[in-house]
Amino acid sequence: MQFQVPQFIDISPKIVGPLTLKQFLIIASAIVPVFILFFILNFFVWLIIALVFGGSSIAIALVKIRGQSLLKILIAAFNYFWKPRYYIWKRVDEKINPEELQNIPDIQTAKPKRPPLRDLFLKLTTTTKPIAKREKPTEFLSSVKSSRERFSIFRKTTGERDKARRVDYR
Repeated sequence: MQFQVPQFIDISPKIVGPLTLKQFLIIASAIVPVFILFFILNFFVWLIIALVFGGSSIAIALVKIRGQSLLKILIAAFNYFWKPRYYIWKRVDEKINPEELQNIPDIQTAKPKRPPLRDLFLKLTTTTKPIAKREKPTEFLSSVKSSRERFSIFRKTTGERDKARRVDYR
């Protein structure tokens, strides 16, 4: 079953002409006081106030800076300047016993914790010392002899001589 996925979910629908509802309400909230002040104030004073209110409301409603509306940026700036910021640092004097310092493991010598099976696998594959009650200690000559026994030379059907590892399934 296929579903349609909405594509432009960050774009608000245009309700009043080319304006969204939010933009229209911001501009209307500036026009209403300017309209009331037209009947109260002198024309020249009213014109200055109307230009300031109208320009600022249009800027707040329509201007976007780096994808953010100007209203959102102004609210963030207001919160930044209005809310207090505290930078507090208190030094805590703790007396440390020298005995406690000896119990702290050195970072360079501390080994990471591994699961027991992984640790056993690493011991089996990388150690040069035999594991007690499991392996016999080997000497250099016996290891050379055993390496010769592990490989044998054989002839291929083409006549070439090659070395192969001998596997005894006993």
